[in-house]
Formats: sequence, C-alpha cells, structure tokens
Amino acid sequence: MLADTSDCILGRLTDSAHSDAAWGRRERVYTALASTFVVLLVLTNIVGAKLFVSPLDGQSALTTGIITYPLTFLVTDVVSEVYGKRRADFMVVLGFVMSALMLLILFLARAAPPSPYWVAAVDPFYPTVAGYQHAYDSVFAVNGLLLFGSMLAYAVAQFTDNFLFHWLKRLTRGRHLWLRNNGSTLVSQLLDTFIVNSILFYVGFGWDFALGVTVMWTIYLHKLLIALLDTPLVYLMVGLIRRLTGERPHAAAPQPEAA
Repeated sequence: MLADTSDCILGRLTDSAHSDAAWGRRERVYTALASTFVVLLVLTNIVGAKLFVSPLDGQSALTTGIITYPLTFLVTDVVSEVYGKRRADFMVVLGFVMSALMLLILFLARAAPPSPYWVAAVDPFYPTVAGYQHAYDSVFAVNGLLLFGSMLAYAVAQFTDNFLFHWLKRLTRGRHLWLRNNGSTLVSQLLDTFIVNSILFYVGFGWDFALGVTVMWTIYLHKLLIALLDTPLVYLMVGLIRRLTGERPHAAAPQPEAA
C-alpha cells in the first residue's frame, strides 16, 4: 500500500515537472516570436525610407520595408495557430507601443546637438558636421502624414489578419492551415496597401486616382507573392514549435500545476 502511494506521488511529481518544463519552453518560444515580430516591425519603419527597383519587372519602385513587413504576418499567423488570438493581439499591441517608443528615441536622437568630433579625421564621408546631420536626418526623419498612414494601416491590417485567421480556423474546424494563413494575409495585406498608400499618394502627393491604383496594385502583387511563398515556413515553424513544446495540434496549452 505504501509503495503504491509512493509510486502515485512520484508519478504526479514527474508529470508536474514535465508540464512545467513544457510550459516554460512554450513561453520562451512565444517570447522569441514576439521579439522577432517587434524587431521586424521597428526595422520596417527604419529601413523603409529607401526605394529599390523591383527584381520582377526592373521598373517598379518598391520600399525596402517590403523585405521585413510581410514577415510580420508570418509571425502573427504562427502565433495565432499555436498560442491563440489573445496572444497574437497582445503581440500586435506590443509592436505598436514599441514603434511609438522607437519614434520617440529617433526624435531625441535627431534633436541632440551634433559634435564636431562626428566628422572623421581621415577620409570623412562629409566635410562638415552639417553634412553628417543632413545625412542622418535624411534617413531617420519621419513624415507625419506617412507615419499616421503607416500606423493606421498596421493596426487595421494586423487585427484583421488575426480575426480572419481564427474565423477561418473555426469555419474549417482547425483543418487547412494553408487556407487561413493565405486567406487572412491576402485580405489584411490588401487593406494595409490601400490605407497607407491612399493617404500617401492622394493626400500627400496629390496623385490622380488611376496612377495611385496602378502603383498600389503593383505593390500588392509583390506582397501577394511573398505571402504565398511563406506558407511552407508557417507549416515548418508550427511543426517545430509543437514538437519542441510537446503540444499536439488543437490541444489545449499545457499549464503548470499550482504549488
């Protein structure tokens, strides 16, 4: 009797230890994903100032933000699939707050008075401090109208992506990950492209309607291609996370037992 009781207690302690370890790994992976999401989002606002020629047609001009921003939807869909809508929404809010913090830091950095020691003694890029400051401002200055459009588009697109992802998941009863991954991303990317570029092109640049639509369609096609290409990565990341945490598909998240 005593031996049976000891085995029972030992088994419960072992199960509890395994549960705690799985829950700890699960939270560490979430932290890594959320950190990656925030880094990609912040980098989008920093590197997006540069325009480059599209490798697809050799003519269209694209912002370098297209390198990083579509990847945020990849991370959002992975978090939605493994951790649920609430954790994905929290990550979106965290990204918004961290972007605001980045803008505050950039404002303070640009406003700081430049030192003459900024000019290199040997082979400087610019001969004067003013030249360095101008170059610095050209990279890190943020247009207020573009900032408003960007942040509005970000919030609408990311929350729409999360909503549609889980709506499609309920509709398909948890099957067809590729459908909710692509379906939610394609709609949310369309909203993002339309909102931010409508404000920029029509309000900021004063373009006519046809030109704006043409450029927006070109940008969206590039985002569409990236979204379709990242589907295998979604399957790979979801599979690796579930294998690492020991979680089965559609199973409830493991939680540590109360002490």
